[in-house]
Amino acid sequence: MTSPKQVLQNTFGFNDFRPGQQEIIDFLLAGESVLAVMPTGAGKSMCYQVPAVLSGRLAIVVSPLVALMDDQVAGLRANGVNAVGIHSGMSREDQVAAWMTVKSGECRLLYLSPERLMSERMLTAIAKLDVFMFVIDEAHCISKWGVSFRPEYDQLSRLVDLFPSVLTAAFTATADKATRDDIADKLFRKQGRIIVHGFDRPNLRLGVAAKTDWKKQLLAFLDDKGEQSGIVYCLSRKFTEEVTSFLCGKGFTALPYHAGLDAGVRKINQNRFMSEDAVIMVATIAFGMGIDKPDIRYVAHLNLPGSMEAYYQEIGRAGRDGAPAETLMLFGLDDIRMRRQFIVQDGEDGVHKLREHKRLDALMAYCEATQCRRSALLAYFDEKIAACENCDNCLHPPTVIDGTAQARLMMAAIIQTGEFFGANHINDVLRGADNQKIRDKGHQNLSSYGTGKDASRDYWQAFMRQAVAGGYLAINVQKYGCLEITSQGQDVLSGDAPFLFREISVVSSTRSRSASSRKKVVQDLSDVDAGSFTQLKALRLKLALERDVPAFVVFSDATLLDMVTKRPVTREQMLEVNGVGPSKLEKYGDFFLDAIISGQGANNPT
Repeated sequence: MTSPKQVLQNTFGFNDFRPGQQEIIDFLLAGESVLAVMPTGAGKSMCYQVPAVLSGRLAIVVSPLVALMDDQVAGLRANGVNAVGIHSGMSREDQVAAWMTVKSGECRLLYLSPERLMSERMLTAIAKLDVFMFVIDEAHCISKWGVSFRPEYDQLSRLVDLFPSVLTAAFTATADKATRDDIADKLFRKQGRIIVHGFDRPNLRLGVAAKTDWKKQLLAFLDDKGEQSGIVYCLSRKFTEEVTSFLCGKGFTALPYHAGLDAGVRKINQNRFMSEDAVIMVATIAFGMGIDKPDIRYVAHLNLPGSMEAYYQEIGRAGRDGAPAETLMLFGLDDIRMRRQFIVQDGEDGVHKLREHKRLDALMAYCEATQCRRSALLAYFDEKIAACENCDNCLHPPTVIDGTAQARLMMAAIIQTGEFFGANHINDVLRGADNQKIRDKGHQNLSSYGTGKDASRDYWQAFMRQAVAGGYLAINVQKYGCLEITSQGQDVLSGDAPFLFREISVVSSTRSRSASSRKKVVQDLSDVDAGSFTQLKALRLKLALERDVPAFVVFSDATLLDMVTKRPVTREQMLEVNGVGPSKLEKYGDFFLDAIISGQGANNPT
């Protein structure tokens, strides 16, 4: 095999490269280091796996998670590529055997954690090998400008000095310009290419809603997803367990995942999620990085993420196969207060704290955006697009009205109470509540008391949330979450600027659209075809469980759909299916051919 296209077709079973892959591969084969920023699901693995196979030399892949290493190695071996991982989860005997494969020169890809790679013993051993390139996955972890800095990644900046003749290929889905420049400087002293292939994931439908009743909102979101797998993100371990119990009680197969669980339980739950259909993983952010399950059909956040970068990464785990997927984020004032508190408690670095506050400001502005949601998201990463027609704001444009009069009532209550109280108390003052706290403080005597009594508690809660998100109010977490008026809010009070806000419905729908309008993953298949697809998925799960690998390592959903469409009946025809190469044909082809042929016989009796 002498060309990347031949490797792609004859080893991996794909007919054509995805957009952007060929360019990166060509630079690497020409001897140039590359930092590639590619959206999740764009096929970054192929960008370094093809050159590694073609070079006939060793590529060392730095991966942050043991589970990801094992999945990648299993997938490569299924395609006939000699790959190994060495990590603490393996027995000493297995580690020695893996290293002997590397030492013999037979191994094309070696997967290591950053800690293992940068140990002096490993660096000394690698110096004796013929290394083609280092591949740094999740490269944003090396930059202190990013939101996911990991100290163990910082040591990787030594590689360019220790191995000056070895290429570096770095990949990430999340990096703004400052982060990209920092990564390029650390990994190859900016003597390489920075390639940005965009951040847009047009197959993801974006939705955001104010949190009113998370149970009802979540059930509405999951209403037509009973046969699909997805992730529900929660802020705390306790809430993760609560949501898991709630969903199980409603008949869903839901599994918890958080740092408080035993490592063995986390592994079992992750393996079930990766291998089975219709499983919901309810998790904290401890779950997600490196998860390579292509058929995750939705991601829901029941709490506000920490930043736009974190949000983008987390929703990016849905729809990696390119098929339609959905997202939902619920947020409330309590979430904003808690996020501010986390930032305040995060060490002593004032510059870092200021940066994180600004990141949270950007996320809140996204939550309250009234224009195209995707345009707002991509603008944060310096990318411009036209309205997407695939987000809640495009599908159901919100009504924007002038709320200057209400804003002045709210701000008067905040000022008269000394800017020393949170949203709940200000709400009570506005609505003229009669409770002990109001009487103790004498706030029933304020001129602002009861001025907002014509509106409901939920209305004022939503109004204040929009005021915070829009930058008119700030939450001071050092004063127990009290509301304070910003300079932007002062402009409203002085008459120099209006207060425009999204119309607040008394009863708001949590559904981004009707179920009947949703795109289905399996489109335009007859009942017979849908049955065949289900049959092939069941066979795939059986083979995966027997071999102790994730189901997608056998074949992806896209490959099974291509089988259903093309209905191969010979090995030669099976090789025409996208995603079936010679190695997978040998391992699995006959099983699927038998299933397809028997299924056709059952559907067309003679």
